[in-house]
Amino acid sequence: MDIRFQVGGPAQWRADAVIVFLFEGEALADAAPELLEAAPWLGIAPAVRDFRGRKDEVAVFHGHPDLAVPRVIAAGLGKREAFAATAPAVLRAAAGAALRRCRELKIETVAMDASSLVRLDASSLVRLDAVALARVTPTGDGAPAWSPFEEAVCGALLGLYRYDRFKTNGNGNGGAEAATDARFEPRWLALLCAEASVPDDLHAAARRGEAAAAGVALARDLVNGPPNFVTPGHLAEQAVTIARKYGMQARSLGRAELVEMGMGAFASVFRGAEEEPRLVVIEHAPKGTEDQKPLVFVGKGITFDTGGISLKPPAKMHEMKGDMAGAAAILGLFEALGRSDVPRRVVGIMPCTENMPDGRATRPGDIVSTLSGKTVEIINTDAEGRLVLCDALTWAQREYDPEVMVDLATLTGACVVALGTDVAAVFANDDGLSGRIRAVGDVVGDRFWPLPLWDMYFENLKSDVADIANVGPREGGAVNAALFLKQFVDKGVRWAHLDIAGPAYTAKKSSTCPGGGTGFAVRTLLELVRGGV
Repeated sequence: MDIRFQVGGPAQWRADAVIVFLFEGEALADAAPELLEAAPWLGIAPAVRDFRGRKDEVAVFHGHPDLAVPRVIAAGLGKREAFAATAPAVLRAAAGAALRRCRELKIETVAMDASSLVRLDASSLVRLDAVALARVTPTGDGAPAWSPFEEAVCGALLGLYRYDRFKTNGNGNGGAEAATDARFEPRWLALLCAEASVPDDLHAAARRGEAAAAGVALARDLVNGPPNFVTPGHLAEQAVTIARKYGMQARSLGRAELVEMGMGAFASVFRGAEEEPRLVVIEHAPKGTEDQKPLVFVGKGITFDTGGISLKPPAKMHEMKGDMAGAAAILGLFEALGRSDVPRRVVGIMPCTENMPDGRATRPGDIVSTLSGKTVEIINTDAEGRLVLCDALTWAQREYDPEVMVDLATLTGACVVALGTDVAAVFANDDGLSGRIRAVGDVVGDRFWPLPLWDMYFENLKSDVADIANVGPREGGAVNAALFLKQFVDKGVRWAHLDIAGPAYTAKKSSTCPGGGTGFAVRTLLELVRGGV
């Protein structure tokens, strides 16, 4: 869907439907007086009096079909006094719900009154917590912690997301006509301005929201894609496609190169896989940033995880196609960066393979040498994510000397047990980095909670026959995994590990996600790049 702007005030506005956001009990004349000028029939529409403005409530008001604005769609924001605590999330959800209703009604052109969004600016409400006041995308002193324009556009676009690449028609029956109907999308979304030209901040915010949504959508597509399609080679091709489209650099290393280099931990995972493994690398270095120490993001890319010889139970094993959500988030980040103007050097590194059992597969009890030189006793081949990541982390530090290094992975079921399916864990050797990740995540909808990296837990990873074991006891499993990775982080490197096993994939449906891959962490990474760490 195209994002555009209409200027010149109410007399110039044209759309099949205009969306307005209202608090409980709020009068339309107070929320959007200019919309009443564009659609004066609203003043006598009986249905307007029936709308309560409750959170998640959406209503459609109809005028004459030949009018410039024949419909208005009201989306509820709930109680005004409760709004500030979760304002960006509430606005995204309301925008997503409104656009989904437009799609259901097959409305082709949609608009939002920009002037009515201004009142939702965090500066005019109770402030978010002090940490979040370091604005995600700074615009100067006193700037609010979030942009309602950015969040409304992003939420609207994510509300329309669906994955139907492999559906031969739209709903499983009905032929070509049904398929066309089921795949209907509005043609454009306009932001309506009273000014004679589009204000720079409005234009920039809308484009930020559009870029963020595109990145999240790509990550969702990759996680939702079947494992016979989304292979390590496919992820490498995606990196090349993004790089070519936006003037970046991409490359990948294959099986022979990885073995020759000495990545014995990574190799232990791909030994049983017929699909060619890849270490995928993509770099964003706009002119003038080539000599910067980069921000380096490392993402686990297990495109299907059987558990290897330590075979997983069959229930829900099909969801293990999403075990590459860390790599998917990085590719989503670079798609968003390509649509943005961010003068920062950023590198994404994705160790990608399947974890399969066959006669060559790694056995429990095997010992392997990592790229760092440390030896690992493999107790459980289903703890494979840390094995591919540890070699990738070592390589990233040797190759790029990062300013900051963040890895992200669907790493442990223990993290899901600890924090549930809506929250990811952040482990960091730098409190400022951990706080920044949590603050940014709260604004953009990625919830993180800190867990410890206490050295006393390392006792759980000691091996009698190697430097380290790849698993410890069941208790504290997420902490054990993070401490394993910490052994491969050089002294002085600012590092964070994000265990996104819970929120990367969901069975829940919401107004901004139809279930499946969520694209979790794409926006957090993007705002770390935009706003600094």
